[in-house]
Amino acid sequence: MMKNVKPATLAAHAGGAVDASSGGVVPPIQPATTFLRDADYELLNADNVYQRPHSDTVRTAEEVIRALEGAFESLLFPSGMAAIAAAFRWVPSGGHVIVQSRIYWGTTKWIRAFCERRNIELSELDASDMPTVAEHTNKADLIFIETPSNPWLKTVDILAVSEQAKAIGAVLVVDATAATPVLMKPLTLGADIVMHSATKALNGHSDVLGGALSCAADSPVWEAIKTDRADAGAVMGPFEAWLLLRGMRTLPLRVERMSTNAMKIAEYLHDHPAVEDVFYPGLASHAGHGVAQRQMVGGYGGLLSVLIKGDKQNALKVAGRLNLFLRATSLGGVESLVEHRFTVESHTGLPENLLRLSIGIEDVNDLIEDLGQALGQ
Repeated sequence: MMKNVKPATLAAHAGGAVDASSGGVVPPIQPATTFLRDADYELLNADNVYQRPHSDTVRTAEEVIRALEGAFESLLFPSGMAAIAAAFRWVPSGGHVIVQSRIYWGTTKWIRAFCERRNIELSELDASDMPTVAEHTNKADLIFIETPSNPWLKTVDILAVSEQAKAIGAVLVVDATAATPVLMKPLTLGADIVMHSATKALNGHSDVLGGALSCAADSPVWEAIKTDRADAGAVMGPFEAWLLLRGMRTLPLRVERMSTNAMKIAEYLHDHPAVEDVFYPGLASHAGHGVAQRQMVGGYGGLLSVLIKGDKQNALKVAGRLNLFLRATSLGGVESLVEHRFTVESHTGLPENLLRLSIGIEDVNDLIEDLGQALGQ
């Protein structure tokens, strides 16, 4: 494949992957769990011994992600949470990690339990405090941020935090799921590792569970993560990797449409009399708009949250009246979703009137019409 091609070309061609044996323009699925040796017990393919650490299909998908991220290397995992766990498991017992507060609850829940089990000091800081983290401590093993965050859409200045991380000797891990590598490349902004829930926009079709980690450079920490993945078996299967590869062929196109739709919907909702507030980094009124402008290119993603005027029942009525927005958990798919987040996360202090919207690739006027009738206008 030509060098220095644009992301849309890279993704559409799956990084140049084809089936050399048949001449097919689509790479094959190789489901074998074990691989042959010859009569002298030499491997027929030196790269493959056993599927847990060795899968051609997984490596093909990883290479596309690596190229999109501009990374040294990428690794796939069976879920986004498995990827996050791998990014933390190298931290020694008695260590110290700093985590952005009010991020995806599943992440916070797991990190708290992990740190308690391992006697690791955990500092949770608001997004606005993350760029000055060195003022809170002079030593940490890992800093974890999520930008834009879920469901608050808070943005964090990655470059500023990376400088703070270096000052205190910490590895900076960024969850950039909501942005995708199409809109934001944390590794070029100083992050050491970037994480994506591949279940979301990377795959984009709500039919694959997966996670990815990509690193800026090789390091003892990265080698520890690789070894742990192979030994613990936190690997993605070849069928899931092939579906992910298929989904990523349209990633730039889908992200462009989702971002354009989300921006128009955010503007519509921001001016709606039945809406109290809208959280979307593309809006000039958003507290993190300036940061998002600096580090996101080509749009602000398909995720936004909205506060419906009134109480919990008002928000539930709006969600219940929607026809095109499917009432389901997740984000980043081609279909638009609505979630009353308080129903599944009532203990974390979320407003009862918050609806999280994942904007898909439908005609934006149809989506706005659906929102209008649900809001009573």
